[in-house]
Parts: sequence; structure tokens; C-alpha cells
Amino acid sequence: MEVNEEKKLNNLLKGYNMLFYFTGSMITYEPTEECVVDFWQNGLLKRMPVSSSNPRFMIALSLLRDTCPDKTTCARMMKDDFKKLFSGDERALVPSSGSSYPDTSYGTNTGCDKVREFYDSYGWTSRFRGKYPDDHLGVELLFLTRLVEKYMTLDDKVCRNEMQNEIIRFIDHHILTWVPKWNQLIQTHADSIYYKGIGLLIYAIIEDIRILIVTKAESDRSADDVRNLD
Repeated sequence: MEVNEEKKLNNLLKGYNMLFYFTGSMITYEPTEECVVDFWQNGLLKRMPVSSSNPRFMIALSLLRDTCPDKTTCARMMKDDFKKLFSGDERALVPSSGSSYPDTSYGTNTGCDKVREFYDSYGWTSRFRGKYPDDHLGVELLFLTRLVEKYMTLDDKVCRNEMQNEIIRFIDHHILTWVPKWNQLIQTHADSIYYKGIGLLIYAIIEDIRILIVTKAESDRSADDVRNLD
């Protein structure tokens, strides 16, 4: 039973990582017609690799599904929205770097230097270093996928428990401190429903991964407590 649960969890995490790769690219690069074809016309959204009861996730899907009858028109709308929302980052309507949101109701952002320290502790250097700040959301999501991938490969229970803590710590200290405000600005300023949906989807996936890891960590601790009583 435990093996099946681990497999189920890993499959869910793989699905969320797949969505991170796509959504992260959509806020990092200006979208192309190929992106539109892959995401909408080839039916990735209709073959969603995960399901979720998260209200933000469900709203995102309702916005993104069946909304792109013509790839050229959709690509143009998304390009226009990308430039309006994200271009220039600090001058953008919706900057995608955590240091642009120094004070939110979710806490005080720990800054670009702190997130770089987190990367360095794993010997990880973003391929975007020098092009985008280390606290750019596209970079942070890429690093989060690496942590999740590492977690899925670990067999040692102690190491897996430690990686659970690290994933939660990274999400709490370096993503959820500012992504809620970032998403709120997207909902306010995006002209197309496409980026409104992408903003909500990113926020929802982060929340879902955190819940999955926290739930697994609590389950592991409960199982350990039972064994210690035997």
C-alpha cells in the first residue's frame, strides 16, 4: 500500500512539474504560435496531467479551455499581453521578480541574495543568471521543479524527510511571500483571459504541491509515531 501511495504521489508531482515547465516559460519568454498550438490546439489542457479541487485551479482551467479558435489571433493577443504585463520587469505592470514585492500580507520578501543562497546551497546555477534576477518567478519555478525531481528520486527516508522540509521552506520563504500579489496584479491588468488563467494556474500549482508535501510529511510522522509505540 505504501509503495502504491508513493507512486501515486510521484505521478501527481510529475504532472505538476510538467505544468510548471509550460507556465514558467509563458512568463519568461514572449509566447509564440508554437506555444499556442502545443497548449491549446493540440489539447494539453484537455489532457491535463493532474486534477485538482483547488478553486483557483478550476477557475484557471475554465478560463483556458476552449478559448483559442485561431492560433494566429491568440498568439498575437498573448504577445501583446506579455509585453504589457512583463516587459522591462521593474517598469512592467506586473513585475515577475520577488524583490519587486518587498512587503505583502504574506510576509517580508527575503530578497534576491537570499534566494541565490538557497540555489548555491544545492550547487545550482540558473541558466538565466545574468539575464534574469535570481528571484524571477520563472527561475524560482525551475528550481522548485529540480527540488521536486530530487525528492522523487530519493530512497532514503531521512533524506526524503529533509527534502520535504526544504520544498516547503522554499515555497514559504521565496514564492508565497509575493506570488499572491503578483497574481492579483495579473487579474487586474491582463487584457486576455489567457494570462489571467496562467497566473491563477501557477498560483494553484504552488499551493497544491505544498499541500501534497505537507500532507505526506505529516503522514510519515504519524507512521513513525505508531512504529515507535510498538
